[in-house]
Amino acid sequence: MTPKKHNQRLLGKTAIVTGIGAGIGQGIALMFAREGANVFGCDINTKAAEATLAIAKSEGLSMASLHPSDLTKEKEVEKLVELAIEKFGRIDILVNAAAFCAFEWIEDLDYETTWKRSIAGELDIVFLTCQKAWKYLKINGGSIINFASANARQALKGSPALVHCATKGGVLSMSIQMAMEGGPHKIRVNTISPGLVHTAATDHLASDPEKREFLNDKHMLGRIGKPEDIAYAALFLASDESSWVTGADFPIDGGASKW
Repeated sequence: MTPKKHNQRLLGKTAIVTGIGAGIGQGIALMFAREGANVFGCDINTKAAEATLAIAKSEGLSMASLHPSDLTKEKEVEKLVELAIEKFGRIDILVNAAAFCAFEWIEDLDYETTWKRSIAGELDIVFLTCQKAWKYLKINGGSIINFASANARQALKGSPALVHCATKGGVLSMSIQMAMEGGPHKIRVNTISPGLVHTAATDHLASDPEKREFLNDKHMLGRIGKPEDIAYAALFLASDESSWVTGADFPIDGGASKW
């Protein structure tokens, strides 16, 4: 993502961002740091996390990370939160960008491996980070940004996304409940539902000219997304500009969910 003019919209805030090694998580972590936030990140991929830290360092940004970090392990999540407090003294923002999910048809899913692992990789890790950060967010209030999906509400023909539909539906509903529980403490909880974004995970689709043309046509704006498209929405939800926004879902998808 190319650095742009910084308005310091998050100056003085501390953000935990999971999955900073690539894609949406990296885009959000760098944008938040460029906007003045202290960012504490994590990633299961050490090399990827260190590459993001190197970008931040080259720009003089405030960013630290725990890596490798397995967010399906409760103790690892506790360590992440405690290190963020130790490093920066507070938590104002939590962005749950890290995720893992197996895309397989119902008959091909193995309950003990791909199903349970995917539930842990897209639903459990959101619950755990929110729960462990909650007591610190209660101190000054804050913003939690979770990731749902169009698949929380609809199925896409030809896509073997059964577990993904289940987990993202869970994230969406769980986030609404969290918004209610967080209201008295000025903790805001919102979700973003991205369309297809060009990342390392989707490069095999975006780099195929035939598939790229089909995917572009599936979006009203004629293109698939970039990590910064999602990061700008997250920036609004993390900032004080969204102080009256909670329990909401934002479909940042180039119009795909309405097309």
